[in-house]
Formats: sequence, structure tokens, C-alpha cells
Amino acid sequence: MQRPEAWPRPHPGEGAAAAQAGGPAPPAQAGEPAGLRLQEPSLYTIKAVFILDNDGHRLLAKYYDDTFPSMKEQMAFEKNVFNKTSRTDSEIAFFGGMTIVYKSSIDLFLYVVGSSHENELMLMSVLTCLFESLNHVLRKNVEKRWLLENMDGAFLVLDEIVDGGVILESDPQQVIQKVNFRADDSGLTEQSVAQVSLLRLILLLWSFLPRH
Repeated sequence: MQRPEAWPRPHPGEGAAAAQAGGPAPPAQAGEPAGLRLQEPSLYTIKAVFILDNDGHRLLAKYYDDTFPSMKEQMAFEKNVFNKTSRTDSEIAFFGGMTIVYKSSIDLFLYVVGSSHENELMLMSVLTCLFESLNHVLRKNVEKRWLLENMDGAFLVLDEIVDGGVILESDPQQVIQKVNFRADDSGLTEQSVAQVSLLRLILLLWSFLPRH
């Protein structure tokens, strides 16, 4: 699936960003109801995707906007989301003005985050695609141990599904084909290898820290 033409991101001071900042929104077109432009659909629908273990610790995460600009804010958000969702049987939560769909698998929790007005079915299609793709890459062992040993493949899977907040693919078969092609054709880039190695080192050191 080729990347679709996305709606242009609003410049600072325009559209929803201006509304949040208290500034004026762009003028409506002739005959256009007031406030309609703030409701226009956008392909930039995903705010974040992350995977936590059954203690709520981050294993994989990508944020696609500046809602949580710092690592500290991201980790606090993930902890709050985990505390709200880890003991429920639901698959959807509304938290902090955002829509969150999630799924658990053995000792993992997978989350996809969108805005409060986002279509839950669209977010769920991303979550399902992520899970099914990982299920293939991890050889039907969607659990912490196998995820850590195949983190490079997990990042490739996520990059094929979402790019910069834009949903590129929701068909797991297409994702798997593209991941296999990228891995066979050129392998991982040096930067990807370095990122995965650093993440594994951080997780290893974290496992030795005393827990309170």
C-alpha cells in the first residue's frame, strides 16, 4: 500500500492548534458552517503506540506528536494508562482527552493512542494489524522474552503500519511481506542496529535495579 496523500499539518496559529492556544482559526469558506474546519478529518490519526510488560515497564514506544514532548511525560502517561487498563477486560479507554485501544498477550500490553474524537474502529484496526504482524514475526510467541529477542523486527513492523502518525497499512499480510522484503533486501541500517542494541542494554540494566 502506497502512502496516501495526507492532509497538510496546520501551521502554528492555524486550525486546532490555534484553538488550543486561544488564537483565531482560519476563516471558513463561503457557505461553510462555523467551526467545521476544526472537525476536518486528518490522516495524522495516531498519537502514540507503545508496548509495556505486565509490570507496566516500557518495552517499545513511538510518539508521533508533541502531546508528551519529554521522556518523563511519556513514561508518566504510560504508567497512568497501565494502571487504568491492566485490570480490566475492556479493549478501549478514554483517558486525558485521548482514545486508547489496547490488547494483552501473556505478559505484554499493546496500546494504540488517538485523539478523543478518533474513530475507535480505525484505532482498533491498527492494533489488530500490529498484534497479528508481531504474532508472525515472533512465531506465535507474543510475549516479553521473544519481543526483546526480536526487537528489530518489531520496530520494522511498527514502521510499516504507522509513519509520523499516518496509518500506512492495516493488513498484516502486507506488513509481513514488506518487513520480509526490507530484511532480505538490505537488512537493518547501522542506526537501527545501534538503537536496538541500546534499548536491549537499557532493559538489561533495568532488570537489575531494585523494585519498590
